[in-house]
Order: sequence, then C-alpha cells, then structure tokens
Amino acid sequence: MEQRVSLITLGVVDIGRARAFYEALGWTTGSEPDDDVVFFQACGMIVALWSRAGLAEDTAVADSGGWGGVTLAHNVR
Repeated sequence: MEQRVSLITLGVVDIGRARAFYEALGWTTGSEPDDDVVFFQACGMIVALWSRAGLAEDTAVADSGGWGGVTLAHNVR
C-alpha cells in the first residue's frame, strides 16, 4: 500500500503576492490570474494557495491567531 501526502493547501492573506513568490522560485501553474485558488505541481503532489479566510471557513476553524492556515490531504492507493 502506497501512502503519501497528495495535497498541501496554504491559507494566504494575499493570493497574488503568494503566487508571485512561488513563480519567482520557478514554479508554474495553469491557474488564471483571477482564480480563487492557485495550484502548483510539486514532485508528485499539489501545493494550493487559497485565501486564509476561505480555508478557515471551509475547515470550520476560528482564525484567531493560533491556527497555522495549512491543510494536508493524505491518500492511499
């Protein structure tokens, strides 16, 4: 059974700024500039950038300063 992390989602305050940071590192994306979520392929997994507020709402977490703004997806095949 192969176990791996397949998706890391980072909650960011400014998606455009975060996207520019990763693109400056040489990462590429097929996401449009005005998309709500930006996806990057990274060594067999996906790194996603999403608004921190949207991620907190989706995960039903109160973002009061102690939450790191990161989620992981673990898939097994």
